Amino acid sequence: MTDTSYLDGNMLDGPLRELFAVDLSTAAGRCEHCRMLGPLAGLRVYPHAPGLVGRCPNCAEVMLRLVRSPGHAWLDLRGATFLRVPMPPEQPYPGPL
Repeated sequence: MTDTSYLDGNMLDGPLRELFAVDLSTAAGRCEHCRMLGPLAGLRVYPHAPGLVGRCPNCAEVMLRLVRSPGHAWLDLRGATFLRVPMPPEQPYPGPL
């Protein structure tokens, strides 16, 4: 039996493109270590590593890593339990077909 209750990951292209087209400095994230909630703009960013490292301003644990190369970007959010991004209400993502 074939499970057809899911959609192909390609359907995420539009919603993710919309998500990352917003100003993420106003997005709020929660530190996995100390549970502090705050804006990404409040992180302490260290640019001296290979890439950017964002640390929690409360406990100094790593919440975000961003590394760029000429053709790719790597975003690691393992230190955040979630990222809440303010979005305009006019275009919700498409529901199930």
